[in-house]
Amino acid sequence: MAKGLHLTICVATTVLLLRESSQAGEENDPEVLAAPKSDSRGAGEGLPTLTVTTILEDPYVMVRGAELEGYCMDLLGALAGMLRFQYRVKVVGDGQYGAVAAGGNWTGMIGEILRREADIAVAPLTVTSAREEVVSFTTPFLQTGIGILLRKDVAAQDMSFFHFLSPFSKETWTALLFAYLLTCFCLFLVARLSPCEWNEPKNEENHFTFLNSLWFGAGALALQGATPRPQALSVRVIAVVWWLFTLALLAAYIANFTALLSSGSEQLPIQTFEDLVKQRNLEFGTLEGSSTFYYFKNSKNPIHQMIYEYMEKRREQVLVKTYQEAVQRVMDSNYAFIGESISQDLAAARHCNLIRAPELIGARGFGIATTQASPWTKPLSIAVLKLRESGDLDYLRNKWWESSCLRQSRERWGPLEPPALGGLFLTLGIGLALGILAALAELSSSSRRTAAHAKKSCCSVFTEEICTRLRIKGAARQSQDTSGKANA
Repeated sequence: MAKGLHLTICVATTVLLLRESSQAGEENDPEVLAAPKSDSRGAGEGLPTLTVTTILEDPYVMVRGAELEGYCMDLLGALAGMLRFQYRVKVVGDGQYGAVAAGGNWTGMIGEILRREADIAVAPLTVTSAREEVVSFTTPFLQTGIGILLRKDVAAQDMSFFHFLSPFSKETWTALLFAYLLTCFCLFLVARLSPCEWNEPKNEENHFTFLNSLWFGAGALALQGATPRPQALSVRVIAVVWWLFTLALLAAYIANFTALLSSGSEQLPIQTFEDLVKQRNLEFGTLEGSSTFYYFKNSKNPIHQMIYEYMEKRREQVLVKTYQEAVQRVMDSNYAFIGESISQDLAAARHCNLIRAPELIGARGFGIATTQASPWTKPLSIAVLKLRESGDLDYLRNKWWESSCLRQSRERWGPLEPPALGGLFLTLGIGLALGILAALAELSSSSRRTAAHAKKSCCSVFTEEICTRLRIKGAARQSQDTSGKANA
């Protein structure tokens, strides 16, 4: 009896150990990395359980310990809470998104949906016509396109000999030259008109010649003091306005030029897919069996056909298996990766030496795949629209696409155009006008005193002063003739 009891206890203990071992093995199974989950109302209410297939791709789905996290996992949790279902997540067995194999069967997540191995696929799965023929898709939860991911040091142009002119556009440099010449001319004009600056035109030399005015303006541009020193209020008004203008202008130039040098992203030679085809320094490819590959295969665009033919001929060398492999290859070699722009934006945010080319083609979206005639397709679409309308999708995008790279945001900066400095030029123009008005007021006041003393017309004295100061020959001759007759 005691032996029988002892044997029963041993058998029970062995069964319990085997059961715990099988549970631990299930938790460590790479195919099942997350246990069934439910909403906060618990699993005791008989909620349906869906099998969800996905693919490991940062930041959509990532492994953290024995569970999964990422954008798609947060999206799936939100949908489960809205539609009241439990789910069991499994990573796709072959690591593929879904394409037609040589035998006509579908691979990847699409294949698992067709074989009823999964109920839905929640992943960065692009909605295409070929996939829509065999499965159903919900409303896209993310919009994207096809872009080119490059490494900055292989994508950047060599700096030109006149690279120091890059911070400003040609129009800005032209406007700056015009502003400089106009200011110097106003200095020259006002210094001649103002009696406080030039009291005796016939006997005194005016230090503000046009060449000296040019030198004075250039000295201010270089933040250097330059003679002559202005004495009249009108000349000082123009000088102060020009000094303020040059300070703001130099600050804008230095900031733009520093960012231009430090970013290394100036004027990429590869702006479009046509540029990519024409160059010979970089290899380029995409994910094997991805929708991007078939986009170029089916495209009628001649440039796209050239890209497809290049990738098809060099399939073994340029096609990659995973997105992580693609990013690493771009960082380590002369390779350009063609893929989803939204994933490339994340790579550029995470890795400071990567950049995405400006052109985007093939606007598309990521959707949730279900079996055809599935009762979950429409409710999932409505739930996705509600999440978009409430701003939850934008919140998830900002949460998982947050950049940890403290780099200067110079990728989309260009040379400063005149409108960007419009207020600065306007201030300079107002200052020049005030300086000229002040000079005329000073000359008018001096002319009134002279006219009262000489008992002449104020207008005639004012005109005579202007002609004398501007060296108008006709007026000078008339003045000489008048003085000659008076002497006779």
